[in-house]
Amino acid sequence: MEEENLYESVFSFGNLLDVVLYLCEKEHVEGGMIFQLLEDLTEMSTMRNCKDIFGYIESKQDILGKQELFARGKLVMLRTCNQLLRRLSKANDVIFCGRILMFLAHFFPLSERSAVNIKGVFNTSNDTKYEKDPPLGISVDFNFYKTFWSLQEHFCSPTSLTIAPSKWQKFTSNLMVVLNTFQAQPLSDEEGHANNLEEEAATFSIKYLTSSKLMGLELKDPSFRRHFLVQCLILFDYLKAPGKTDKDLPSESMKEEIKSCEERVKKLLEITPPKGKDFLHNVDHILERERNWFWWKRDGCRPFEKQPTEKKPVQDGARKRRPRWRLGNKELAQLWKWADLNPNALVDPQRVRTPAITEYWKPLAEDMDPSAGIEAEYHHKNNRVSFFFFKYSYFYSVINDFPMVFSTMRYYILSTVPHAEASLFFWKYIIYRNFLQKKLERF
Repeated sequence: MEEENLYESVFSFGNLLDVVLYLCEKEHVEGGMIFQLLEDLTEMSTMRNCKDIFGYIESKQDILGKQELFARGKLVMLRTCNQLLRRLSKANDVIFCGRILMFLAHFFPLSERSAVNIKGVFNTSNDTKYEKDPPLGISVDFNFYKTFWSLQEHFCSPTSLTIAPSKWQKFTSNLMVVLNTFQAQPLSDEEGHANNLEEEAATFSIKYLTSSKLMGLELKDPSFRRHFLVQCLILFDYLKAPGKTDKDLPSESMKEEIKSCEERVKKLLEITPPKGKDFLHNVDHILERERNWFWWKRDGCRPFEKQPTEKKPVQDGARKRRPRWRLGNKELAQLWKWADLNPNALVDPQRVRTPAITEYWKPLAEDMDPSAGIEAEYHHKNNRVSFFFFKYSYFYSVINDFPMVFSTMRYYILSTVPHAEASLFFWKYIIYRNFLQKKLERF
């Protein structure tokens, strides 16, 4: 068979690859052999045949992802996919590139450090080219055109804004020009509904055209405005993110400018049809999730995958034991545990103190005060739990120190209840005291 025919029939070797994969899975040969074989096949094949080889890799993803094979061949598979991405055209082979990236996302765990941009390096090679000289014979605000597209340089490399204050000043002045233009030329609801964003999403392009002739039409496109304003929010979110070195942190004046610019951008997003408020809400939600990923990266990308626990089969007729708590129930046990972790809470003077008896009797005195205007059905004596507590707290106080209780209650009643009602209430209290003394004698 000729070499060209051999390359064209690579995918017909699927049975041979299955044999090698089976031997690797059963540990008859070294586990990384299948990964090395796939790498060699992609290196010696054309891009047309590489699509067939990669289709085989996708079909065997579950087997290749097993722990005994994954641990030995993950670096080889990563190198193979990166080599394919370097050979592909980002403009013409978008679908194939997407297939490779989706495969890597499913094949490697989320906490895999090789797929995480730990240092936060930006793709500065993504250069936006636009016209430097005004076109002849066309009436267009070329100064605004240059101002608008020059902002893409700062979006491409946000780190330069914090290092050089002059660049930040230039960025804010150019941004204000664009935001003022957006605000001076608001879009109507008819213009928003005229652009079908769902159909546009089906034919999404990687980048917008930068011709000066299209500037007027692009400003009337709500999707174009939204892309630019979302870029601004992403940039502001990056500049506000903590965890950078001292020289990368923004100054206090810069923080105030970021806050004011961010509020203005959000207002423009909110008034951009269609459904501006819903769109802004979704963007805020996405940025909030992005901040969570940022903190995860900052903490060293700790693995957060949890292996499923095996449930032990319960035998028929077996009794389920109730959980036994150290202090009677779950809440008390948890409270005791917190006290062990924080022993200072046990000696807090605000907590460790004996309350005065007047604190217990104060609600009853307030209920009996006519000037308070509390209806009888809302009195504390109607509450069985409160009345039980008041009753037995009083019994305990009387048994321990009756003269002190008597003098305290007399002073409290006379100072709390109005003078006109004090005598009547006080004699009621004396009668109740004599009744309690008789009860205590029997006790």
